[in-house]
Amino acid sequence: MRIGALSERTGIPRRMLRYYEETGMLVPDRCANGYRDYDEQSVDRALQIRGLLEAGMPTRVIKQVLPCLKATKAIHIPGATQETMGILERERDSMSERIDTLTRSRDAIARYIDTVRGTQEAA
Repeated sequence: MRIGALSERTGIPRRMLRYYEETGMLVPDRCANGYRDYDEQSVDRALQIRGLLEAGMPTRVIKQVLPCLKATKAIHIPGATQETMGILERERDSMSERIDTLTRSRDAIARYIDTVRGTQEAA
């Protein structure tokens, strides 16, 4: 499939798909005319990349983890090195910190909204 079809199926803009290619995270075949040609597995791979990026994982880490992804929600790393494990542990911890911060911010906003609505209703 061409890049436009992949973009439509995944909801990922063409520009981002080209970025995934530039970084080596997504590797399409090329047609004789030079057009990119993506296979069905590219749909899942592009969605995996987007999900990892949205989770806050840096591209350099994603490039290391991608070969270990066997299914959309599974990571299998046979013979993982200490370096790889350290990177993944740091990323997990960083994500947990961001989640905690977002949770506190969400809760503070919710309390503020409740307070303002309570004040408005009492008036």
